Amino acid sequence: MSWHIKFLRRLVKERKLSPAERLSGRIAYMGSAFIMLSPYLLKHGDIGAITYVIGGILLVPQVWIAKQWNLVIINVNLIIGYIIYMLNT
Repeated sequence: MSWHIKFLRRLVKERKLSPAERLSGRIAYMGSAFIMLSPYLLKHGDIGAITYVIGGILLVPQVWIAKQWNLVIINVNLIIGYIIYMLNT
């Protein structure tokens, strides 16, 4: 094995994901799908806003566990914004 491959392997930490990390990752895929689908559903009443809120709620656990606080704030903002949107329509 050459020296640069050994060096690169030393840079990567091998670790297993905890059950909470695995579950939150799977839930986040569903949340991402809801958010990707939502813009196409906005013109069909409240269903688009509801799917935005559900998608945001499903994404929060993954970014919370990963301690990506900027994404937590973005998702909470999305949830609050679309709840206000639904209440005003």
